[in-house]
Amino acid sequence: MAEQDCEAAGTRLPSSLSSGRKWPIRYDSIELAVVAADLMAILIASLLSSLVSDIRTGWTMTEVGQSVAHALLAASFFGSVSKLKGLYAPPELLVLGTQIRGVCLAWSWLVLLALAVDALSISPQFSRGAGPFFAVFGLACLIAERCLFRALLLKGLSGRKFAGTTIVLITDQPLSEYAGLSQSLAILGFSVAGRFTLPPIGSSAASRKRLSARVIEHIRGSTIDEIVLEANPDRWPEWRTLLADLKVLPIPIFFVPVGATSDLLRHPTRRIGGAVCIELQHGPLSFVANATKRAIDLFGAGLSLIILAPFLALVALAIKVDSSGPVLFKQRRCGFNGHHFLIRKFRTMHVMEDGPTVVQAIPADHRVTRVGKWLRRTSLDELPQLLNVLDGSMSLVGPRPHALAHDGQFNKLLRNYAFRRRVKPGLTGWAQIHGCRGPTPNSAAIERRVEYDLWYIDNWSLQLDLAILLRTPLEVFRGRNAL
Repeated sequence: MAEQDCEAAGTRLPSSLSSGRKWPIRYDSIELAVVAADLMAILIASLLSSLVSDIRTGWTMTEVGQSVAHALLAASFFGSVSKLKGLYAPPELLVLGTQIRGVCLAWSWLVLLALAVDALSISPQFSRGAGPFFAVFGLACLIAERCLFRALLLKGLSGRKFAGTTIVLITDQPLSEYAGLSQSLAILGFSVAGRFTLPPIGSSAASRKRLSARVIEHIRGSTIDEIVLEANPDRWPEWRTLLADLKVLPIPIFFVPVGATSDLLRHPTRRIGGAVCIELQHGPLSFVANATKRAIDLFGAGLSLIILAPFLALVALAIKVDSSGPVLFKQRRCGFNGHHFLIRKFRTMHVMEDGPTVVQAIPADHRVTRVGKWLRRTSLDELPQLLNVLDGSMSLVGPRPHALAHDGQFNKLLRNYAFRRRVKPGLTGWAQIHGCRGPTPNSAAIERRVEYDLWYIDNWSLQLDLAILLRTPLEVFRGRNAL
């Protein structure tokens, strides 16, 4: 088969997209630059807070040294948390809302840790003197810095300002000046100094030899830094001889897969013995995240029960006086991984339905007691579920569980309904703070609720749980869809 022509000319950008003068920073150095900027912001906040707190008595070199030491400790903790949360990745830096929430949460943890150290009298400095100023100034400096970096990153990407690596691109994809890998590389600061087209499928070994010879001739004696091979992995046996020939060049070679196999390679990998394992579906929570969420559940539910104990006793007494029957209503629900459990609620009806047929509440339902109307409208009937949180069958935040009778109906109605069982059901959830409370009279209502639940599962974070817990009282106060 005749060999396909191979271009050795560099890929040039149109004049309208010319980047002009490059910045002296590479795209892959942005993360390090933000870490350094965080350190400077925290250091400035520490020195400024120390200066403000000692403005009357004056500054001493000892206090300056202490401010610098505290700033370094704070920056180490803050940087570690931010790194674990992925806040330094350039794509994440572009999402200002995520950055501000992440910075606020990490800084709040730092402040709480400092208060705990102060309370234990290990280093009683935070709650007095410069501590409060540092908490405010530090957060303000970090948020301002993130806003500045986002603006610079947007300008750098749109104007192609980042300094980059000079590469040769070998590809089996059609040439396109405005799309594809060449365009993406140019935006990130890479300079494509040569583009070679791979021979078609089934070409002879001689044609691949001629291609490797052209590539080697083009790179010899040049300042090219890397070779990027963009091709379909299905043709890997054909590329082995090409790569073997290119080993004579003292530069790295990178492979960018395209086609169906590339989707598979986007998944995270890990090793099991000597084999590489591709994670096709990840669990909703890691071991650390699951342990943290459980610790918050135990602390939150336990503290709430202790604080609310007198009020809960009054509610129980009101239920007993108002109507005959038990104080607590128990009903089988479907929880994590399909496990059945008994949910606890304050009884709000004259009936105790828990079987193959459960009639949902409707407006002006005659089954609801006088006290029950008030409890249901304020959602106070849900408070005994704190006991479910303590025993581990529920969490403070998660998809709301439904009666088994309704659960079976919804499972037949919606194909992805069962995905909700990948996490523990919750006392409140993402759907509830968006008004999805009370009965589900039609398929549209349950479908909307499931969409919110699945979004929560796919996007879970501690920040999201805290936000839901903070917004739940506001939603209860608004009383949307409560019966």
